[in-house]
Amino acid sequence: MIEALIEELGEAAGIDLPPVRVTGGEPALPSVFPIGTAAAACVGALTGAVARYARRGPGRSGRDPEVLVDVRHAAEAFRSERHFRVDGRPIDLWAPLSGDYRTRDGWVRLHCNFAHHRDAALRALSLPAGADAEDVGRACASRTAIEIEEAVIREGGCAAAMRTRAEWLAHPQSRAVAGLPLVGLARLPGPSGPHEREASGAPDRPLRGVRVLDLSRVIAGPVAARTLAAHGAEVLRVGAAHLPEVPGLVVETAFGKRSCHIDLRREPETLRELVWRADVVIQAYRPGALRARGFGPEDLARLRPGIVCVDISAYGSRGPWAGRRGFDSLVQMACGIAHENGDGTRPAPLPAQALDHGTGWLAAFGAVAGLLRRGAEGGSWHVEVSLARTAKWLDDLGRVDGGHVPPPADDLLATMDSPFGTLTYVRPPGLIDGAEPYWAAPPPRPGEHPPAWPAGAE
Repeated sequence: MIEALIEELGEAAGIDLPPVRVTGGEPALPSVFPIGTAAAACVGALTGAVARYARRGPGRSGRDPEVLVDVRHAAEAFRSERHFRVDGRPIDLWAPLSGDYRTRDGWVRLHCNFAHHRDAALRALSLPAGADAEDVGRACASRTAIEIEEAVIREGGCAAAMRTRAEWLAHPQSRAVAGLPLVGLARLPGPSGPHEREASGAPDRPLRGVRVLDLSRVIAGPVAARTLAAHGAEVLRVGAAHLPEVPGLVVETAFGKRSCHIDLRREPETLRELVWRADVVIQAYRPGALRARGFGPEDLARLRPGIVCVDISAYGSRGPWAGRRGFDSLVQMACGIAHENGDGTRPAPLPAQALDHGTGWLAAFGAVAGLLRRGAEGGSWHVEVSLARTAKWLDDLGRVDGGHVPPPADDLLATMDSPFGTLTYVRPPGLIDGAEPYWAAPPPRPGEHPPAWPAGAE
């Protein structure tokens, strides 16, 4: 089944993937949802696309590379932040007010990891600054879940009521998401790029020479860029000193990258200069945010013909929720996953941020597919993925018996020295001709590097 899913992903993207051999199977994680199947399919599609990219062009070997994916390794990579340690200590993933709250008629989840989202939730609940989780719980108990969801969204925050699968399928946003491809890939208007850089052909660094701008935060977008870095891409993560981050995640997702700060309110030309020399731009800000500043896909294609633009959203680019902010835990609540994964009386999240990681790997796959299409057909390309569409795909994969899962992932871990201390992390999954991808550098400190491509990165 997993091999067939990988083939389907390649066919839908218009690329010819090499055969991918899959080892292991379900159950990979304790859930009724087949997370191992989804993880192995995402990892396999990306690894196959990278292998194809390394073999493209005149003079390359006609032999199909040997591509191997292990289900257990792929599934544990989808839990990478849970295995991550800094000098043996885990990272904090949730702020004090982030969580599930019982309402008058069910449950609602508030996402308060960023201070402005926390403040929006407190305003929506008519609570003062400094209110604690008990205060929030009392305020939620007298209202309906949908009432709270809508009030928080109106205030500019992030929330989701727990819905059943049937309730989500009847929702207009669900119908809009169902009409979207899992990985949307379309050619943008405009001419082809001025030049193409050749792949190195080295099994351990197939994307050497590919330049990636990472304009994203939290998990999905950073994971996409981190995955490309593991295969040799030159990745520059662009943040801003005034934008909030989840401190542990900004380290865990930064392996193999450089990091700079740009304030788009004052320095748009600096970003334009970076785009002009990039191959891939990955962005996961609220839909329309970068377009409003002149950095939409069409703008980028005019600025750098031949660019591959990757857009990651929570709920997709169509429907009444197209512009809504969202995170993995909220999409699980809204789409019925948290309801079904539990006992039906209270939410139970998946044992991995599977929508984030799955969307991130699919975004990376879309980026490489766009590079392959660019090499074969010319032009600039636009990739669209969303957490809600990944959730639909996971739902469509059926159910498994989540008992009797494999042992912990100690054999899949590695360590690396860094400016933060000794880091313990899950090695990147997927093999090409026996070579395992790897990160050549530890995570940098945020904003450590200048906003420029390094000398010689051509």
